[in-house]
Amino acid sequence: MPKIIFITGTDTGVGKTLLTGLLLVHLREIGQRAFAIKPFCSGDRAHAVLLHVLQDEELTLDQINPFYFPEPVAPLVAARKHRRNISLPQVLKHIRQIVHTVTPRLHESPTLFLLIEGAGGLLVPLGDGYTWAEVLRKLACQVIVTSSNRLGTINHTLLTVAALQVIGIKQLSVVIMNPEAPQDSTLDTRDNPGILAELLAPIPLHQIPFLGPKTLQPDTLKKTGKKIKKVLARILA
Repeated sequence: MPKIIFITGTDTGVGKTLLTGLLLVHLREIGQRAFAIKPFCSGDRAHAVLLHVLQDEELTLDQINPFYFPEPVAPLVAARKHRRNISLPQVLKHIRQIVHTVTPRLHESPTLFLLIEGAGGLLVPLGDGYTWAEVLRKLACQVIVTSSNRLGTINHTLLTVAALQVIGIKQLSVVIMNPEAPQDSTLDTRDNPGILAELLAPIPLHQIPFLGPKTLQPDTLKKTGKKIKKVLARILA
């Protein structure tokens, strides 16, 4: 069985796709077999397309992103606009199908990784009666919480971690993404990593530095991944 790593976030727009892409290119760069999917996309499929390119199109776009809606709203809201009902069993079935698809290649690598990127935050409604929390209850996986180093992130991160602990997630870590260069950050955000590390201990906390503009480009991600490979290795440890 592949090692499944679920990348969730404290909110939308906190860097989940960037982190997923960095982890994906790092694993492949060091010779591991790694795949990534983003089951839900709302608004556009740009992030799913990026993952499609980063894994050399070994999975189709529909395998990476089976549930897509053009409206930039929560999946449940979008589904109701289209009179669709995506059930929890459907989501789990698709993930298991992907696991089955990639598992025969296990002989090519000592460890096989499947990264699953969430949409929105942990408790965003995906369908009637379930969120990502219910999906994670059914998966034996490691969970990485992505947060953006901005005002409010301490509260949002602690709430997300607490919700994951309630559902029994044991393999848990936090990654803070820095959306600004150090000289541009404010006093309101500079202390966030240290305070969170203190409050979350012994849960590991890692930081991704500011990587510059236009990071969500395949070539840029690959170059950046090499520059911060030690950080990425620690996140995956």
